[in-house]
Amino acid sequence: MKESIWTRKPAAAPARETLTREQIVKTAIATLDAEGLAGLSIRKLAAKLGAGATSLYWHVPTKDDLIDLLIDEIWGEIDVPDPALAGWRNGALLFGHSLRAAVIRHHWLPEVMYTRPSIGPNAMKLGARGLTLFGAAGFTGNDLDYAMGSVMAYTLGTASAEVATREVSRKSGRSLTEWADVVMHEAEATADDDDMRESIRRRVNRDIDTTFSESFTFGLEALLDGLQSKVKS
Repeated sequence: MKESIWTRKPAAAPARETLTREQIVKTAIATLDAEGLAGLSIRKLAAKLGAGATSLYWHVPTKDDLIDLLIDEIWGEIDVPDPALAGWRNGALLFGHSLRAAVIRHHWLPEVMYTRPSIGPNAMKLGARGLTLFGAAGFTGNDLDYAMGSVMAYTLGTASAEVATREVSRKSGRSLTEWADVVMHEAEATADDDDMRESIRRRVNRDIDTTFSESFTFGLEALLDGLQSKVKS
């Protein structure tokens, strides 16, 4: 693997260069939020910034470097509360919801967040705050890492699945709730079990955003119940 942008000494830009890395990252995130990964290229980004591609390469030598910068910028958006103020459990709930919201807000993130190691400054700060949060619950050593990792894995997994569903809905030309209703009606027509049909009927004509939110919260609460019982054992 090539040396990371975080450990590589940056090249000195020409004195006349006015473009900044912060401008590049902000514009790139806005582009990805609107167009997805397919809409991102160094030359296209340079055009949006009114600069030449060479100017971008002074700050971001490769597309992988740009992805590293973007991922780390998103980690900086995540709220990890101080357990002294929120308590560890409420803090973990807020952390999970903040992480889920960021993934949904930046729907392209699941496509890249596992392809690059997250070792940038925002990722490190998030990790340190997270360890403080879960350490306040009483976890230590490997269990401390695993407790935080469990919440992140649950949140990223469910949020990534939600993003995929929202993307399928968008491509169908229907609203999320309209798309879900079509799926539920088709599922009801094929179900041959009474419990399954009843489960499907509960989800017909229901706001899918509410369902996503309630389902996520239920699962996160259950996970935290398990973590809480484990630290007491």
